[in-house]
Amino acid sequence: MLRDPPDLLVVQGDTSSALGAALAGFTAGVPVAHVEAGLRTHDFLLPWPEEEYRTAIDAGAELLFAPTELAAGNLRAEQAPGKIHVTGNTSIDAVLEAEAGLPPVAKGSSGLLRLLVTCHRRESWGDGLASIAAALAEFAADGTTQVDVVLHPNHYVADRMRGLLASAHGIALLAPCGHRELIQRMRDADLILSDSGGIQEEAPALGVPLLVLREKTERPEGIAAGTSLLVGTDRARIVAEARRLLGDPAARAAMSRRVYPFGDGQAAKRIAAIIADWIEQRSLTRRLG
Repeated sequence: MLRDPPDLLVVQGDTSSALGAALAGFTAGVPVAHVEAGLRTHDFLLPWPEEEYRTAIDAGAELLFAPTELAAGNLRAEQAPGKIHVTGNTSIDAVLEAEAGLPPVAKGSSGLLRLLVTCHRRESWGDGLASIAAALAEFAADGTTQVDVVLHPNHYVADRMRGLLASAHGIALLAPCGHRELIQRMRDADLILSDSGGIQEEAPALGVPLLVLREKTERPEGIAAGTSLLVGTDRARIVAEARRLLGDPAARAAMSRRVYPFGDGQAAKRIAAIIADWIEQRSLTRRLG
C-alpha cells in the first residue's frame, strides 16, 4: 500500500498508459475515475487493443464520466459497478477553446477544395493503409483538390504513408503537428478523412464533414447527427464518397453543420464539481466512521 495514497486517481481515454495507471490504482486500493467511459464498438478487435483497455478500466472504476447518453447506456448494460455521470467530453472543451484563439479562415489562392487526412489505426497497418493511400492518389489525380496528409508520430505509419504517397501528384505530406495547428487545419478544410477517435468528436463541433476510415466506430453519435459517414478502408468507397461530397456543394453543405453530440464545452467543469462533491462525501464518511 502507498504510505500517503491519493483520494482519487483520474484516467482519461483508452490508451495503454490509461490502463496501466488504472491497474496501478486498482492494485494499490486507490479509487479510480474514468473520463471518456463507456465508448464501445462491442468488438475487441476493432479497435484493437483500445476496446479491451477501456472495458477493463470501466469494470473497476468508481466514477464513470460518460461523454454521451449512449456511452452511459453501454455502461448500464454491462452493469458497471461505478457511479455513472453523463458529462460530455473534455475534447470539446479543448477544441472550442483552441478555435476561439485562431486567426480568420485562410482562403487558398489556388481555388482548389481542401481535403485533410489523418490515419494511424493498428488494424489498418497492412492492407488498410495501402487502400487509403491508393484512394488519395486516385482522387488527387483529378486536379480539383488539395490533399494534405498529416503524418502520424508513429514512425511505422509515417514511413509507410511516405512510401505510398511520396510521388503522388497533388498530395502534401505534412509533419505531425500540435493540437492548435491541427484544429486550424481541420476548421479550414472542406472535407476530412480520418480514423482518429478525437477527430470524430472535433469535426462535428467545427462543422466540417468527416469520412471515418474505420469499419466500426465507438462514436456513432456523429454519424447519427448526419455530419460524419463511416466508409472503412475500401479504396472504391472512399473515392466514391469523397468525390460525391467534393463535387456536390449541396451534399457537402448538408454535412457542414456545427453539432455537438459529444459535449457543449462544459465537461471539465462538470467533472471537477462531481469529483469535489465525491471527495467531500468521502471525507465526511471517514469522519463519521
